[in-house]
Amino acid sequence: MNFSYNENQNMIADMIRTFGEQHVTPFVKEWDDNQIFPVDVFKKLGEFGLMGVLVPQQYGGSGFSYTEYVTAIEELSKIDPSIGLSMAAHNSLCTGHILQFGSEGQKQKYLPKLAKAEFIGAWGLTEHNTGSDSGGMSTTALRDGDEWVINGAKNFITHAISGDVAVVIVRTGEKGDSRGMSAFVIEKGTPGFSSGKKEDKLGMRASETAELVFDNCRVPAANMLGEEGEGFIQAMKVLDGGRISIAALSLGIAKGAYEASLKYSKERVQFGKSIAHHQAIAFKLADMATTIDASELLTYQAAVKKNAGDPVTLDGAMAKYYSSEVAVKVSTDAVQIHGGYGYTKDFPVERFYRDSKLCTIGEGTSEIQKMVIAKQILK
Repeated sequence: MNFSYNENQNMIADMIRTFGEQHVTPFVKEWDDNQIFPVDVFKKLGEFGLMGVLVPQQYGGSGFSYTEYVTAIEELSKIDPSIGLSMAAHNSLCTGHILQFGSEGQKQKYLPKLAKAEFIGAWGLTEHNTGSDSGGMSTTALRDGDEWVINGAKNFITHAISGDVAVVIVRTGEKGDSRGMSAFVIEKGTPGFSSGKKEDKLGMRASETAELVFDNCRVPAANMLGEEGEGFIQAMKVLDGGRISIAALSLGIAKGAYEASLKYSKERVQFGKSIAHHQAIAFKLADMATTIDASELLTYQAAVKKNAGDPVTLDGAMAKYYSSEVAVKVSTDAVQIHGGYGYTKDFPVERFYRDSKLCTIGEGTSEIQKMVIAKQILK
């Protein structure tokens, strides 16, 4: 398996590095300190085709494969993981769900605007009392003629406030029944559809997270994605691919923290030589480099299988589980290598350290990934 960057990947990586220098790096600290979600940056990413990476050109997207998509997330996340996270959530979840399960009319209506970031997308599965246990959701939709009436709330939703359109999975049948949930696409401005509390987070602070609230929200039956009762099954398939994107996000964080540590350790002198030449630090760097390579192999293996149309439930879970844990470990060691400076906001490793933890939680915790892996290997 050849993991060298192809021409498209090199183009994307170079474009993102240049874009990051101009539009991201100068503002990272301000966004992080003040929890600013920079909508204008995502509009610019849309102009470069990075908000519709996987969307076919016929719908206004870039038409790239998962390999290019992973590259884009990784490179963005090395600069600012919050931007990488929001770009991934928009592409994999909201846009990806419509791409996989929308009707032709729904695709034509929403994908061009999402691909160009005229619309920012949100995706709602999690609720206050149903995180990992999404099958026990309480948000309901009841049929009333040609409409569905939705009541309830979703939380920890990326772009819940700034999003222009959301794909939400709600209960249309019995609680706990995997065939009792359905997916709807809902536009901002729909009566009864609003945003709630914005979360004040440890990390990923430039990626907006808040509630979606439904109060007798009437949605046309034509807004259902697929058939009634397919929502949960659709969501699990969307998450199979989404977990590869979180693996890529984790990989970018780990690489960013490692590269910052390698640079610092060569420059920082203690006891007459750079700390990189003290075995205690050199061994940390060796561990970082090794686990990052393993993470990269798992992530791109999953992407290649996704491109081939192979099942990726196992590969995506393995890549997401391992890469997210590596991101936490590498960023922790990065702070240690920087010593006191690593505990300050003057160096990027402090932010990588805070941002990394989300990767072991979002789109399925590490514990859920191990459950998925175990189920697959025990079949």
